[in-house]
Amino acid sequence: MRATVVIPTYNEVENIERVIREVLTAAPAVQILVVDDGSPDGTADRAEALGAELGHVTVLRRFEKNGLGNAYRAGLRKAIDDGAKICVQMDADLSHDPAVLPALISNVEHGADLAIGSRYVPGGQTVNWPRRRRMLSRWGNRYAAGVLGLAVNDATAGYRAYSSAALERMEFESVEADGYGFQVEMTYRLVSAGGKIVEFPISFQDRTEGVSKMSGSIIREALLLVMKLWINDFRGRRSRRSDGR
Repeated sequence: MRATVVIPTYNEVENIERVIREVLTAAPAVQILVVDDGSPDGTADRAEALGAELGHVTVLRRFEKNGLGNAYRAGLRKAIDDGAKICVQMDADLSHDPAVLPALISNVEHGADLAIGSRYVPGGQTVNWPRRRRMLSRWGNRYAAGVLGLAVNDATAGYRAYSSAALERMEFESVEADGYGFQVEMTYRLVSAGGKIVEFPISFQDRTEGVSKMSGSIIREALLLVMKLWINDFRGRRSRRSDGR
């Protein structure tokens, strides 16, 4: 199956060469789609130069920074239109180990609709995270799973592989969230569509180059999104009961 690794970027020139080379070393047959939101540091130019040298690399240039979810929606759409049967989401900051790529892709090839690179299953871990961030991440995942009824340990994980058919079935382009809540809403959509999810343990390494995109507003967006999804789900169940369904 053709697999495309979608990598959103903004000012990742310090990391992009290493991540592209390591992805192609781990999985030489994959295609890489860099979705660059107008990085002023030359990230897109560097990625295109690597594509000319190595092959397998395409750059989708966008003119402004519009959020993680927006970049993924555009990238996933292009990957599918270009023939991808499996779409991988991956960060550009080297927090996601490219060596895990073959396992994620294999899980989808063997029937999973979504394979999550999970920090919170046996064998998974976070490295070099301060205690406060680790607690916030664990609490956020438990909150999302408890409120939305997700049998998923790491609904906020950004390292994941989808079958393209599942993405189309869940109508991914109508997902509203643009920050890290995008991953929660995508997981919720897939569960609601009856998709099969596999969690594969990973070691999450915090970035060593560049600047983190995490912020308080991104965290608040994710928390409010979970409550919004729960309210919509509750209203839907109540409406079905009143209709006798």
